[in-house]
Amino acid sequence: MIEFLEKIWESTGLHQFQLDSSLLIKTLIMYVIIGVLVYLAIVKGFEPLLLLPIAFGMLLANIPGANLFHSDLFISSDPNFEFSILNVIKKGNLIDFLYLGVKLGIYPSLIFLGVGAMTDFSPLIADPKRLFMGGTAQLGVFAAFAGALLLGFTVEEAAAIGIIGGADGPTAILVTKILAPHRLGAIAIAAYSYMALIPMIQPPIMRLLTTKKERAIKMEQLRSVSKLELVAFPIIVTVLVSIILPDAAPLIGFLMFGNLLTVSGVTDRISKAAQNELMNIVTIFLGVSVGATANAENFLSLPTLMIIGLGLCAFMLSTVGGVLGGKFMCWITHGKINPLIGAAGVSAVPMAARVAQKVGREENPDNYLLMHAMGPNVAGVIGSAIAAVRWRWSWQQGNKV
Repeated sequence: MIEFLEKIWESTGLHQFQLDSSLLIKTLIMYVIIGVLVYLAIVKGFEPLLLLPIAFGMLLANIPGANLFHSDLFISSDPNFEFSILNVIKKGNLIDFLYLGVKLGIYPSLIFLGVGAMTDFSPLIADPKRLFMGGTAQLGVFAAFAGALLLGFTVEEAAAIGIIGGADGPTAILVTKILAPHRLGAIAIAAYSYMALIPMIQPPIMRLLTTKKERAIKMEQLRSVSKLELVAFPIIVTVLVSIILPDAAPLIGFLMFGNLLTVSGVTDRISKAAQNELMNIVTIFLGVSVGATANAENFLSLPTLMIIGLGLCAFMLSTVGGVLGGKFMCWITHGKINPLIGAAGVSAVPMAARVAQKVGREENPDNYLLMHAMGPNVAGVIGSAIAAVRWRWSWQQGNKV
């Protein structure tokens, strides 16, 4: 009887605490972090569709003895390690199977499909000059890359950390799973947390870098965009970008395909499915599987703290770059462009554009910047995807040498 009870005890997670006394402290710390994410998602309403699945994935990964995710099936310090789907099928379980969508780059592309279906590209088509602000808003990507190198991260890790500055969660996940999969949990959580905190992070920077007069600028209504332009734009962008950067085809291609489903006017049912059912299912799978990579063993470390700090700096500098780009456009157009829309050049669609609208209306209640800000906003999505693919291409070329 005693032996039977001992076996029951040894099968519990509590026995793991007995074997490793430090595990209890680490687990409790992780539960506090999980609690903060749940609070931000449920109470504050910050990106709940992503933060809540990520938090629950972290919870599942930090249940002692459950072993719901086996990172050794996907990454290893052994230089001779080769990833095998067959090995995952033989030894893995549910979360391991879900993580295949991250490992194989399936989820980011499907997320981009839904984003494209929900995004209106007409502000960018009506005024292509706003691509410039989407480009300047990538400043944080390169600044964080340099900062990470100075702090001792490898080139691959630094590139993955830098993408946080693009404020594009799927792109950050895609780059990290290729370049630094062992940092995926920290980078994904940092990326999505800062995306959720855009309404708190951006406004002080926007006010600091602009004058009241600039913030009150009322922009002229954009020209109307024809149906032909709306249909031709996603096709032309897909062809041009994919020819120049073939590795960008999955992200840019699915982004533009999703948009084409909407603007074509003949595939409403598929467009709605991409925006709703497909997007929701993929978001659940992505959030839970990414969250499950953040166990106490690899998450509670000095590099994680540095990643979170660098991610915040990257995001702030991207906002700075976008606003400065907006000020430059304001100058060359003799005050016709409100610099605030430059802050929307980060890829968080449409939240960054809404923040620009809110700050602008504080100075001029009659100001309506939302559609104007969507131009740099969607340009930022394209820019961050291209930057991510550029990192990936550089890494692949380095491995060939």
